[in-house]
Amino acid sequence: MEKQQTCGKGLAEHSVLPAKLAELITSIAKNLELHMETLDLTDPDSRREYNAYQKLVYEHREIADQLKETAVEMEGYGSLPMGKHDQKKLSNPVVINAFKKYTNLEQEVLMILNKQIEQDQEMIAEVHNH
Repeated sequence: MEKQQTCGKGLAEHSVLPAKLAELITSIAKNLELHMETLDLTDPDSRREYNAYQKLVYEHREIADQLKETAVEMEGYGSLPMGKHDQKKLSNPVVINAFKKYTNLEQEVLMILNKQIEQDQEMIAEVHNH
C-alpha cells in the first residue's frame, strides 16, 4: 500500500531541483575559474575579462551554497506531518495560476537547457577539432 502524499514529502521530493541546480551553478563557477587561467593578463581586455569572471565565480559559489542549504532543508521536511488545508483556498484561481506559472517556468528552463546543451556540445566539438 502506498503511503499518503504530504506537503512535507513534496518538499523533500522537490529538493532534488535546488540540489542539482547547486551542482550546475558550482560547475559554472569552476568553468569560469578555469577559463580565467587561459587569459593573457598582459592584455588590458583580458584583465577586464578576468576581473569580471572573478566576480562571477564568487557570486556563483554564493548562489550554489545557498541552493545546497535550501535543498538540505527541504529534504529534511520529508516527515513533516500533513496540516489541514482549506480546500476552497487551494482551488482559488490565484493559487492555481501561480502553480501553472511555476510549471510553465519549469518548461521554459528545460527548453533553455536543451538549447544551451546543444550550443555547448558544438563548442566542445569545435575545440576537439582544433
